[in-house]
Amino acid sequence: MSSFSLEGRVALVTGASGGLGAAYAVGLAEAGADVAVHDRSPVDETCERVRALGRRAAALGGDLTDPEVPDRLVREALSGLGALDILVNNAGMIRRAPAAETSDEDFLAVLDVNLSSVFRMCRAAGRHMLARGHGKIVNVASLLAFQGGILVPAYAASKGGVAQLTKALANEWAGKGVNVNAIAPGYVRTDNTAALQADPVRSRQIVDRIPAGRWAETSDIAGGVVFLCSPASEYVHGHVLVVDGGWMGR
Repeated sequence: MSSFSLEGRVALVTGASGGLGAAYAVGLAEAGADVAVHDRSPVDETCERVRALGRRAAALGGDLTDPEVPDRLVREALSGLGALDILVNNAGMIRRAPAAETSDEDFLAVLDVNLSSVFRMCRAAGRHMLARGHGKIVNVASLLAFQGGILVPAYAASKGGVAQLTKALANEWAGKGVNVNAIAPGYVRTDNTAALQADPVRSRQIVDRIPAGRWAETSDIAGGVVFLCSPASEYVHGHVLVVDGGWMGR
């Protein structure tokens, strides 16, 4: 199992105070990585979970819509943990409304967090990784990178953009030792999907479409991220890994 070990590696996970981000941070720590944990909210609980596994953790904060924050986060991860081998771009947001009622403000806000900040984080971490000749970047896409969804036009557009950005960066960086890939989670029990979970009709429709017969838990997705961050994925570039209980095959 050494090809899946992250011993000696340092990861930075954005949006990791809870939900999927926290699951990714803990999963990476379980595989051996030290983790810089970022969010706008306090990240103490996630850091404690990482440290409980015998790994180092650094708490980072900042609003990713501020163009200066990504470079600062990379600097702080380097100064706090001494290296940066892995970046997981998890931070994101969703605003639900019919397309005809979606304001410019809401549309652009979602794209800024879900897409523009992902590019800035990739650029900031990528410069460091390219100089070292090694690194792993995992962007968090969605099933809506492939489908349009309902009542989430900005979210679908942003996640489609994340998938294409992942491929574009992989085309440039694969030959320079930096793997850029993405994970596309299916329907997961998180705060972002609370409205869907609470809607008995939509929730039932979703479960009926999933061959696995249930919503995912955050722990179901973390293994895919660990794989894409590990030596086992050394020849995987520009891939969007779907972890969806079989949804896309239905």
